[in-house]
Amino acid sequence: MKRMMPLLLSLLLLAGCGGNSAGGSYQQITQEEAKEMMDTQEVIILDVREQDEYDSGHIPGAVLLPVGSIDETAAAEVIPEKDSTVLVYCRSGNRSKTASSTLAELGYTNIYEFGGINTWPYETET
Repeated sequence: MKRMMPLLLSLLLLAGCGGNSAGGSYQQITQEEAKEMMDTQEVIILDVREQDEYDSGHIPGAVLLPVGSIDETAAAEVIPEKDSTVLVYCRSGNRSKTASSTLAELGYTNIYEFGGINTWPYETET
């Protein structure tokens, strides 16, 4: 049994590093953290709502990729580099979680989900 302990501990540690339980691995951040990243580094701001929602108001610089259309081809058009820093939002935070998980499963490595525009305290544009 003593010889098996290191193996069991290693397996437990590896199991604990599985990432987000929603599927792919992405990070959830606050809107304040997202705004700070927008202001200080090169990021792709991804709006995963529908076209009419985007047209009614979006975060400046955001690109539209509706959650239902995310596949390898569509994602590659908007996010050509898999290691790009991508900030994902929707209306309330549900679709952005789904989209972030899907992007992570497609191999994108720097995905940050920050909720919905309905609580975004900063500038928007139409």
